[in-house]
Amino acid sequence: MRRIPRLLFGLVLFGVGLAMIVRGDYGLPPWDVFHQGLSLKTPLTIGTAIIVVGAVLLIAMLWLREPIGIGTIGNVLVIGLSLDLTLLVFDQDPSNVVVRVALTVAGPLVVAVATGLYLGVHLGPGPRDGIMTALARRGVTLWKARLGIEATAFVIGVILGGTVGWGTVWFLLVIGPAVQRSMGRLSLPLSGETEGGLSGLPKS
Repeated sequence: MRRIPRLLFGLVLFGVGLAMIVRGDYGLPPWDVFHQGLSLKTPLTIGTAIIVVGAVLLIAMLWLREPIGIGTIGNVLVIGLSLDLTLLVFDQDPSNVVVRVALTVAGPLVVAVATGLYLGVHLGPGPRDGIMTALARRGVTLWKARLGIEATAFVIGVILGGTVGWGTVWFLLVIGPAVQRSMGRLSLPLSGETEGGLSGLPKS
């Protein structure tokens, strides 16, 4: 009962954080450059693109026999819906430059807190992380697997017209340390593990 509400809140908050970055319009995270590019070339919204890509990766995880959980399925469905709903409520990019900068700067921090909440309940990683760990289990170094997957998504997204800018660089710089700090503070303990333990996470 402690974990499910935190999981759902974290996934909704993740979508809100991504929507903040989209509305800031100074550059998206690598995966979302791809999602946005896909939405520009198809009838999909950016949130629906997240869901469709996540579903494809979920099928790949099943094929690779990578463990999934309720958090994996929730990641596929909830983040995209939350993103689209937030963009629907705030349906225009702010005209004020200060507001746009604030959204771009704060967005990755919101995403990091959301990541700590949803990963910290240990109910399954997102499908994008699941593919990364599946490759790692097959002998690919974890950092190479992550870099290769995100770089591929990013390049395709750029070709499709996704937004790249200083916000993309800011996200890449801040997200790792912010997620690590968030996980340390927000993870729920597993059996035999102290509060904030990270034993369920793959090592880089």
